[in-house]
Amino acid sequence: MSAPRKLGEGWNWRELALGQKFVTPGRTIFEADLIQFVTANGFSEELFTNKEYIAQHAPMRGGHPVPGALVYSFAEGLVIPLTLQGTGLAFLSMTLDIKGPTYVGDTIEVEIEVSELRPTSKDPMRALVRTTNRVRNQRGEIVQVYTPLRLMQGR
Repeated sequence: MSAPRKLGEGWNWRELALGQKFVTPGRTIFEADLIQFVTANGFSEELFTNKEYIAQHAPMRGGHPVPGALVYSFAEGLVIPLTLQGTGLAFLSMTLDIKGPTYVGDTIEVEIEVSELRPTSKDPMRALVRTTNRVRNQRGEIVQVYTPLRLMQGR
């Protein structure tokens, strides 16, 4: 009998295919999340900390906006435990494109598509894996797209 596979274990790059897609569970962004994030990271811009300023000057309408950096951080918090636990070796680079605003009360999920997959020349047990990660809100609108390139190991 073989040993059971550990739940939450990351991807084996050899089991991935170009174009393969996955979707994470959702995560609602609460007011407390915004306050903790802007406090911990020094995002003291009035766009995130002053409701009167938001009502009078915010370029977007629809609620209390949250920083794109918070949305990216929460997206990675959804992705990493499900895809890289124990197999991710290094984060190498990425592009990030913010497509629209995200607000307190929005629920995000991440659609992950494998867009690049190539074994390294030095170690065939490792590969460079790029994904295209589309962050969607509860209305299905894409609010961010980012494309991390990671070094991953196989089993």
